[in-house]
Amino acid sequence: MIRDKKFYKSFAVLTLSIALQNLLTYSVNLADNIMLGRFSQDALSGVSLCNQFQFFLQMLVVGVSEGIVVLGARYWGKKETKPIPSIIGCGLRFGCGMALIMFLAALLFPNQLIGVMTNDAAVAAEAVQYLRIICFTYILFAVTNMLASSLRSIGIVKIGYIIAGSTLCINIVLNYILIYGHFGAPALGVRGAAIATLVSRTVELLIVIWFLKFREHTLNLNLKKLIFIDTQYMPDYIHISLPLLVTQALWGISSIFQTAIIGNMEDSASVLPANSISVIVYQIISVIGYGAASAAAIVTGKTLGEHEDDPIAGIKPIMHTLQIVFILIGVVTGVVLFLAQWPILMIYNTLTPRAAELTRQFITVLAITTVGTCYQMATDSGFLRAGGDTRFAMINNNIWTWLICLPSAYLSAFVFHFPPVVVFFCLKMDQLGKCPIVYLRARSFKWIHQVTR
Repeated sequence: MIRDKKFYKSFAVLTLSIALQNLLTYSVNLADNIMLGRFSQDALSGVSLCNQFQFFLQMLVVGVSEGIVVLGARYWGKKETKPIPSIIGCGLRFGCGMALIMFLAALLFPNQLIGVMTNDAAVAAEAVQYLRIICFTYILFAVTNMLASSLRSIGIVKIGYIIAGSTLCINIVLNYILIYGHFGAPALGVRGAAIATLVSRTVELLIVIWFLKFREHTLNLNLKKLIFIDTQYMPDYIHISLPLLVTQALWGISSIFQTAIIGNMEDSASVLPANSISVIVYQIISVIGYGAASAAAIVTGKTLGEHEDDPIAGIKPIMHTLQIVFILIGVVTGVVLFLAQWPILMIYNTLTPRAAELTRQFITVLAITTVGTCYQMATDSGFLRAGGDTRFAMINNNIWTWLICLPSAYLSAFVFHFPPVVVFFCLKMDQLGKCPIVYLRARSFKWIHQVTR
């Protein structure tokens, strides 16, 4: 265990800064969730379906961004900043291309996309209205988040929570006006929520552009540097990012399949809002765990860059220390999540008794599995992927998702007709099952690869 107080202080500052950004980001979704939940249960369920496409895009952006952070942090550790703008430019090409494809699919085929995930006509109608507007935020979201995440590789994290904070304030105010029709505005329901988010995403991008132009002086990023890149770094970026991108893309697709399983169950009218509420509450409460994972990735990349001659000696004490920290964060998160179910149900007072009971059950499941999530996800993202071992993460995650979780949930829902809480646990049990596998891989130190030139 590391005994240097400065290490814990710097790690805590980095973790809390990223966690604050995540908290504010998820709070935007929570604000939509609560306000629409009080508007109508169908509106809440419809938007939760559309959020699966947003989550898929977010997973793609994470895959692109993690590749930038892995390479960028390693060069930052070596005190070489010249390659980093070219690496960011590589990521932007991939991320914007995928966001454009998703935008066109949602704009041209909204009914077909929503029809895959629910058999409830009223819910589908609300979802289509929302999707037709929210799809215009996809490219804005991708560019903003890739740039903000890229700056993490050189330790700049404050821009993330500045962006998220502004979005939250704008979104809540516009939601209040446009969803319910206050101050003379029409009551637009789900369309009002979508318009509010579109305005917020536009402001986000403008803030990032302002920050890069007037406040960021380490990389001196500009449009020219991001467009006219040094292409020799493209193979390096693809080598690192492709497994990450495949992992995140398949994870995002699996989330859509999960929603499709839940949305087509016999009790979908109650299961869908319960799933939506429990997941967003989990995202809000688990921000420290995800922040610790991102902070560990930055620390790992920088440390490996500084100790190229003997990377194991440099990273070993950090890895052992932070693994214990991850477990402690998981336990605390689980307890808080379990206790949060009662006040949450007081807020969502329009739920039917059946939907409220399922929400309680789903939150309990997440309170248990989050201990595993905070350990295995943080160890995987914070060490294995940051060390360049992206192929192992791809294989491990996809075996659990596609060969274990989804088949068992499908059989539980439609063959054996188990209760919804059993189906929900089947979808989340990989968070516990991956722990011993990730632990053994971390102990082997085979995850440390040379990724820089």
